[in-house]
Amino acid sequence: MSNQIEFRHFKYFLAVAEDLHFRKAAERLFISQPGLSRQIKQMEEDLEIQLFVRHNRKVQLTEAGQYLKTEITQNLKNLNAILNNAKLLQDGKHGQLKFGYVGSAMQDIIPNLLIDFKKEHPNIQFGLKEMDNQKQIESLLSHDIDLGFVRLDRVPRGLTIKPILEESFCLVLPKNHHINETNFKNLEQLKNESFILFDPSYSPSYYEKVMQIFDESGFSPIISHNTIHAASIYKLVENNFGLSIVPKSLQKGYNMNVKFIELTKIKQRTTLSVIWNKSNRNPILKSLLKKLNK
Repeated sequence: MSNQIEFRHFKYFLAVAEDLHFRKAAERLFISQPGLSRQIKQMEEDLEIQLFVRHNRKVQLTEAGQYLKTEITQNLKNLNAILNNAKLLQDGKHGQLKFGYVGSAMQDIIPNLLIDFKKEHPNIQFGLKEMDNQKQIESLLSHDIDLGFVRLDRVPRGLTIKPILEESFCLVLPKNHHINETNFKNLEQLKNESFILFDPSYSPSYYEKVMQIFDESGFSPIISHNTIHAASIYKLVENNFGLSIVPKSLQKGYNMNVKFIELTKIKQRTTLSVIWNKSNRNPILKSLLKKLNK
């Protein structure tokens, strides 16, 4: 293989591999289409690999090209992480951790964890992004985040899951609702009410657990709205669009005109877990996992 391949060739190749269109890729790279075509052709000759099948109006990746696209994309992410860590070191930081999380994890779990971890690692930079369970899985598999906080029972091969909090559910009602902790007996009292629930896409296993609560209460709920954000649920409840059922930890952090009744007499519990990619080589992640395992 020739040693003439340069970093720019990988950028050119990925642009064409993503767009499958030389003109569009050239425009994105701010170079001419003939120039881009020559660079890709030269790359194929140097590697002695055909990367694309070219038709009159269509470009397709060969099997070797598809493999190369996957591997280069992942390795460039690793290289970007390395360069970013080098920049952090220059700026006096010792590393970076990127978190994904469902909203309930931000009430106590994550703030307490970060405060505790910062005591031992004061020069760590954190990145935090709220996202649903599936998006966290995708981001962990693609190494876009280091750690996720999810409500899932299982994860795909390559990821590790560790339960960190099991908690009960709470019924959410408008503050002026006639049902309160004194006269509440069971959910069947509310079978004619509408309910606002987390969308099934938020977590299919979590949604199924909530539906089990209704099944064991002897009725199917009237579901008026689905959403993925607790604040949206509470705003709808506050304005009398329906009631809801949420994890107990979501009682905190929201200043809205709603009230909660903990459902202590049902057997269902919801579990918050932390997940990570087994192949993640971030040394700071290893330190954090040790703290979680204590």
